[in-house]
Amino acid sequence: MKKNIPEVEELVRLISKLPGLGPKSAKRIVLKLLNSREELTKPLTNSLAQVYKNIIRCNICGNIKSSNSNCTLQTCSYSDKNYKQICVVENIADMWAIESSGIYKGYYHVLGGTLSTSDNRKTDNLLIPSLVERVKKDTINEVILATSATIEGQTTAHYIQDSLKDTKVKISKLAQGLPVGGEIEFLDDGTLFSAFKNRGPVTND
Repeated sequence: MKKNIPEVEELVRLISKLPGLGPKSAKRIVLKLLNSREELTKPLTNSLAQVYKNIIRCNICGNIKSSNSNCTLQTCSYSDKNYKQICVVENIADMWAIESSGIYKGYYHVLGGTLSTSDNRKTDNLLIPSLVERVKKDTINEVILATSATIEGQTTAHYIQDSLKDTKVKISKLAQGLPVGGEIEFLDDGTLFSAFKNRGPVTND
């Protein structure tokens, strides 16, 4: 691949930012796109444009949804289900992992990240105030903290626990089977099942 074509180099740079891809993989993808203009590149371009235009983040539960419709699945108060639990996850990939395992039936709350002492991420961006409102409004009995076993994930879990202390809701967290430093989206179904089954109550120390 020539190095002096700005459009190609920019495309390689952008694709290499995707998870699990580096410059070499990005170059192979770009070459495939260049050699498959009509059957791949054109429809992919149109699809990305439609996603950019029409898909937004729900400001209640954090899930993605169409800009002209309500939330889907069992995510927030738009759902026609009457669940009593909310599972709090860091990102949509975590929600998809739990959803596909079939071990949990209830609402989800997608934070969109974690708190960290190393940057200035605001709690409003993580929809934590929205979580508190959902617990109060929807008569939730239990909040399951399914954040990852990383320092940032546990810091976020503690902050959420503190934010919910006046609601009197039961707060539990994933337990056995969740390794230290483990991220939810990479866990197998068996590990997730064990973590949910053996979740324990969270106490204020």
